[in-house]
Amino acid sequence: MELVESTYNSSNQKRSNSRSSMSTPTPEHLAELLTLVANNRDDKAFSSLFSHFAPKIRAYGLRHLRADGQAMELVQETMILVWRKAHLYDGSKGGASTWVFTIMRNVSFDMLRKVKSNREDCLSGDIWPLIDGEVGDQEDEALQDQIQTQLLSYIDLLPDLQQQVVRGVYLKQLTHQELADQLNVPLGTIKSRLRLGLQKLRSHLEVNND
Repeated sequence: MELVESTYNSSNQKRSNSRSSMSTPTPEHLAELLTLVANNRDDKAFSSLFSHFAPKIRAYGLRHLRADGQAMELVQETMILVWRKAHLYDGSKGGASTWVFTIMRNVSFDMLRKVKSNREDCLSGDIWPLIDGEVGDQEDEALQDQIQTQLLSYIDLLPDLQQQVVRGVYLKQLTHQELADQLNVPLGTIKSRLRLGLQKLRSHLEVNND
């Protein structure tokens, strides 16, 4: 925790002092930084990773957790895991950004599970969409496209009834009530199928991105 807090403070200072001179690191460079953290416990490499990912994670947290304190907790917990698990990163399975945002999503999911109300909405908000990229950030847009394609392929693996509900809510943009009326089933059935479908989607994502 001390490492993350000190890195957060130093990265904030660097951004304020040299914002105009910073350039977005390439996917290759991000992978190299993760390798340095994994092999050498390189503080400087971790600081660079933190400077790149922390604002994106915080923006996601603000949107989905709706509180600055929780958004900062999401940043801290995600980056602690990045530091601890860097040795598990496998470039053959995907880019560094995909790996980091997968960790972020899983941390967010665990935080949202503590919320007692609207559990289905919490699950869905944590999975779909994955990230909220900055406008004009081509790396984030490419990552979003990649994850959406991945999610669509996993929907095909769901049982038919769960697949029907997930597609209706997220691809056809139907409300839960509209879908219940269309399928002539109780609203609670829609919510139950959606919750189960989202849980299985998350499991597929975890298995294929760990």
